Amino acid sequence: MIVKMINEIEMKRFGEVVGRLLNGGEKIELVGDVGAGKTTLVKGIAVGLGIDENIQSPSFTINRVYDGRDNIILSHYDFYRLDDAGIMADELGEVIDDKKMVTIIEWGGAVSEILPKDRLIINISSPTEESRRLMIESGGVISEKLKVGLMK
Repeated sequence: MIVKMINEIEMKRFGEVVGRLLNGGEKIELVGDVGAGKTTLVKGIAVGLGIDENIQSPSFTINRVYDGRDNIILSHYDFYRLDDAGIMADELGEVIDDKKMVTIIEWGGAVSEILPKDRLIINISSPTEESRRLMIESGGVISEKLKVGLMK
């Protein structure tokens, strides 16, 4: 599935749609260059999850956690600064199967061996400075259901 965005506002709105479809237990991997719009997308997802906190990139903290609607927890990881995730990979491995947690991972290469196959992968590219192209892939039943929901 391919989605085209013309600006940051559309990216955030798309994220809101994603967030409204989440029920907990979903895993989303965001792939894209620095500045591609990954955190903007997460801000929209947070709105869709009913989170009104200021969403910040976890580039320096590695993980940020937010409480959403219906006791859903948003756990946002960014492994950009890590060649070897070490103890953070252990932490992620302990919570990745939590059915009340939505796990979003940026720069997942350092933890690729523990990422489940059933995850939504959103690859963000920048055809122009402002526009974005999202290629969305699913790897299992839960992520496919989410992808189908996005097509409606």
